[in-house]
Amino acid sequence: MTVKRNQGVERSVVAVPARLQSSRLPNKVLAEIGGKPMIQRVLERCQQAQGPDVVVLCTDSEPLQQLAEDLGVPVLMTSDQCSSGSERIASVADQLLALAWGDQQPDPLRTAVINVQGDQPFLDPAVVTAMIDAFARFDPVPAVVTPVYRLQPETIHNPNVVKTLLAHDGRALYFSRSAIPHVRDVDPAEWHTRATYWGHVGMYGFRADVLAQWDQLPVSPLEDLERLEQLRLIEAGHTIATFEVAGTSLSVDTAEQLEQARSMAA
Repeated sequence: MTVKRNQGVERSVVAVPARLQSSRLPNKVLAEIGGKPMIQRVLERCQQAQGPDVVVLCTDSEPLQQLAEDLGVPVLMTSDQCSSGSERIASVADQLLALAWGDQQPDPLRTAVINVQGDQPFLDPAVVTAMIDAFARFDPVPAVVTPVYRLQPETIHNPNVVKTLLAHDGRALYFSRSAIPHVRDVDPAEWHTRATYWGHVGMYGFRADVLAQWDQLPVSPLEDLERLEQLRLIEAGHTIATFEVAGTSLSVDTAEQLEQARSMAA
């Protein structure tokens, strides 16, 4: 895939936030999957993408730091008080910019930071490439880019699947664990016949100046209700552009999903 670049995007960096103290599955990013720690699989797949100037691990864990450095991946150490992946990479936004631009003067307005979670061991590198390409295609350069996929009827009402409500131009209007839009006077089992439902892949691309202002965004009541950090951006008035991908990759949050990942690797 050839990455096209417009006048607005010159550099891109993939930032992988990771920690060991996961509330649902502690130490999951070090869990072995097919002979490799999960985080190693994620980092290697990010390195296979076309377009990023650098792939960086952002963590508060010394064991994760050592693992990444052994793989030749730069590491930025963060606070252990970060409440989300976006907050973690935002806390080192200046350092990410410096790594992306090297000896040149960093320009946040012309830099894309791709946030890839450390619990997606089967991430498709082409999706990372497509996110960078999206920053190059959209004019003006969007504040945030995220991939979406068409939901199957059986997943529309699953609260564990995050849905994205799209405008006619592809902007994300809202994210929810509920099925949106609501189709009035129609059996919920038939809603898929009246509207297209979109799932959210769980990856974000930030224009670096937007990411650097993360801690200045107002408190979002919607984020607190849904437990979805992207709603903070929407409530603050930022535009989130989307592009379609074929589907989502497995995110490992539970012991059952870890066993599923191991089976897939085998």
